[in-house]
Amino acid sequence: MSFWTAVVLIVALGVLADVMKNRYSARQGVVQDYRGPDGRPVAGPDPAVQRELEDLRERVRVLERIVTDERSSRSIAAEIESLRDK
Repeated sequence: MSFWTAVVLIVALGVLADVMKNRYSARQGVVQDYRGPDGRPVAGPDPAVQRELEDLRERVRVLERIVTDERSSRSIAAEIESLRDK
């Protein structure tokens, strides 16, 4: 076996081991650690992201209410305008 064949085999085994480790972690539900913009580990999700997620959920609730509400189109248009003013 030549030197380069051995190098390729070692790299292939390392990649295979990493793939299997990630696959096992995903099946077990292991959460990977969060990393901040500077690359250091963070204890949990970013609070700004959580606030934005809550804002988006509220928007979806409003849109669902508008779509499923059985009022006239004028009252729906007035409600949309009032929501824009907020």
